[in-house]
Amino acid sequence: MMNGKYPVQVIDRGIPASDCAAEVITVGSDVKDFSPGDRVAPIFDLNTITGLEDNMQVLGGDIDGVLRQYAVFDQKVLVHLPKHLSWEEVVLTVPEPLPGKHLICHEPGALHCYKGRGGVSMFALLICLAAGIQPIITSSSDKKLEIVRALGKPGAVQTINYTTHPEWDEQARHLTCGRGVDVVVDNVGPTATTQTLSSLARGGLVSLVGFLGGFNIDKQPDVLGPVLLKSATARGLTPGSKPELQALCNFLEEKAVQLKPLLDDAIFSFEDSKNAFDYLYAAKHIGKVVIRM
Repeated sequence: MMNGKYPVQVIDRGIPASDCAAEVITVGSDVKDFSPGDRVAPIFDLNTITGLEDNMQVLGGDIDGVLRQYAVFDQKVLVHLPKHLSWEEVVLTVPEPLPGKHLICHEPGALHCYKGRGGVSMFALLICLAAGIQPIITSSSDKKLEIVRALGKPGAVQTINYTTHPEWDEQARHLTCGRGVDVVVDNVGPTATTQTLSSLARGGLVSLVGFLGGFNIDKQPDVLGPVLLKSATARGLTPGSKPELQALCNFLEEKAVQLKPLLDDAIFSFEDSKNAFDYLYAAKHIGKVVIRM
């Protein structure tokens, strides 16, 4: 959002960051669902309580974010976080219901492809392994792909280096014996849409998460033709509603999913926040970058 690559307005000189894990300090007299000491997080879009609302109000975008030591939130925008995770791990659950809400309801054995080794892809990978779904991860780095494969049992995680295999969609079909994948979580956007749809199995789903590839393309890709011929579904995903995030947190706790593999080795202090952003923008990180308050 701060670099203008996410389609949300950012207020001038506002407080950044949308994801946090926090402890309740005090509550109002009418609050029934939360108590002091509870570990909680606000939802990404404070207007998306049920998922049917039209207008957005995004933390760190058009309203102040969470990079602060204290904040006041209405109980209707808060969820209870898993109790089995450390503070650094539990904050990773907050922005991630977008793929999570599809993963939880998929049958074991489904094939999913995640483009890149970013936070969304890696979080979804761990959910896949917990739910018995077969993931395929793409990256330009063999070193990162080796780390990814080590997260599952031998053969549980398949990988594609899209530098070695620029036609990664063909490789995805090869890995699935020509069938294609059931779901592609796409955080690249229109610059890769043609290959994304090509990698998809008949009746599959493309979930558009972000636009890391930017918007500068000479020609808009053909979406309607492949979607029609494959009876496919293409839909946008945002960090979902309160019920979706709470369901994801409950799933993580029930399955005792560990999120430590998602953490980067570098953890920054509140006073060192600027260096945390510089580190992130320089792409020096391997996992999620955390600022400890």
